Amino acid sequence: MKQLFINPMLNKEFKLRFRSFKSFIGILCYLMAISIVVIGFIYFQSRMSMNGYFRPNESRTMFMILSFLQIILVLFITPGLTGGLISGEREKQTLSMLLTTEQSSTSIILSKLVSSVSYLLLLILSSLPIYSFVFLFGGVAPTDVLMIFGYSLFLVFVFGSFGIFFSTIIRKTIVSMVTAYGSVLFLVGGSLFLFALTMALTGVSSNGTQATNPIAYFMAMFNPGIVLYSHFEPGMMDEILSLTGISFPLWISFIITYSILAILALFGSIRKLRPRMKTRARG
Repeated sequence: MKQLFINPMLNKEFKLRFRSFKSFIGILCYLMAISIVVIGFIYFQSRMSMNGYFRPNESRTMFMILSFLQIILVLFITPGLTGGLISGEREKQTLSMLLTTEQSSTSIILSKLVSSVSYLLLLILSSLPIYSFVFLFGGVAPTDVLMIFGYSLFLVFVFGSFGIFFSTIIRKTIVSMVTAYGSVLFLVGGSLFLFALTMALTGVSSNGTQATNPIAYFMAMFNPGIVLYSHFEPGMMDEILSLTGISFPLWISFIITYSILAILALFGSIRKLRPRMKTRARG
């Protein structure tokens, strides 16, 4: 187990990732984007307020906007960082050299993933001082901030696993990155569209009561935005559970489903990393 996370491969990835000037430019742009949203929201809400004060309910709204913005940025950055981890090595013709080392396939895949996740972890933690602005005005508990950061890290791990899987099975980096972004678009945008469609088609039963539609529950279960919004608005969660007829908590289904998908993606990446040698049949 120690060799999986403490190895020359991981040390090399850390040095390449954190000694690059582009990495810190990315952090700077990320923090600037979030800072502009926070300062702009506080300024306009203060100007629109009758007494010029920033109330706790407005602070909670700002926290919700920040949370969704961070989730969107995470979903946008993660496929770009992980979609070319293995295919990039293959295009630079260094993958064959990497496979001849003593590092196992599991060690290579996890080292690549951990280095990318570590950079995104630094990206998320660097925004913590900006999130602290919400405590100045009230309306948000520290547990909400911890939940958002834990939720973001979980999404980074899941979609990072998807990205490295596509990078392993697809030889071209551009194609693998497009496929990784397509999977994010399908799971986020597609599930949201299908959820809205199934909820719109849910009508009233023949006896005059509200009909249930379990399919809408499974569509909501795959959408990170719906799960996050249901945390801020418990009434929405109750409405979804009543209209779908399923009483199981939505966030538990989300974590179980995506954890299984991420583990399967990592397992597939490990299996497909090394080419299988075909044995010649004896005559």
